Amino acid sequence: MIVNNGLYPHHLKAGARAEPLEDGPFIAISLLKFRNLAEYRDESASTLTGAEAFARYVAALPECLNAVGARLVYVGDVAGVDVGEVEELWDMAAVVEYPSFAAAQAILKLPEYQPIIRHRRAGLAGQLTLRVKIRGKLA
Repeated sequence: MIVNNGLYPHHLKAGARAEPLEDGPFIAISLLKFRNLAEYRDESASTLTGAEAFARYVAALPECLNAVGARLVYVGDVAGVDVGEVEELWDMAAVVEYPSFAAAQAILKLPEYQPIIRHRRAGLAGQLTLRVKIRGKLA
C-alpha cells in the first residue's frame, strides 16, 4: 500500500470532480504530520514549531465546527502503530463528526474560519483523511 500525505481535500483541487456521495453524517479521521518549523506565508521566519502553529488552529476550530453543526470528537498524539506498518508515523490524529458533506464544505467559507486557516497551512507538512459514513452509534 502506498500512502501519500496531502494538504487539501480532493474536491478543492483544480479540475477535481466531486465524488458521488451519499449525503448524511460522517466522521473524518485525520492523520497529521507537522513541519519542524511553521512556515507562514507572510513571515520570513517563524519561531513556532509546526505543532504549535497547528495548536492555534485547533484552539479556534470548535467555534467554526459548531457553526455548521459539526464537532471535534478527539485529537491526540500518535503513540505508535499496533497493526500494519508505515515508513514514518504521523504526529497527531483527529476525529471530527460532520452532519453532511455540505457542512464540511460550508466551514471553508465561514468568515471566522478565514483567519485560522493560516495556522493549519503553516503547521502541516501533510495529512491523510478518511471519510467514514456513520452507520450507527455505539453504546
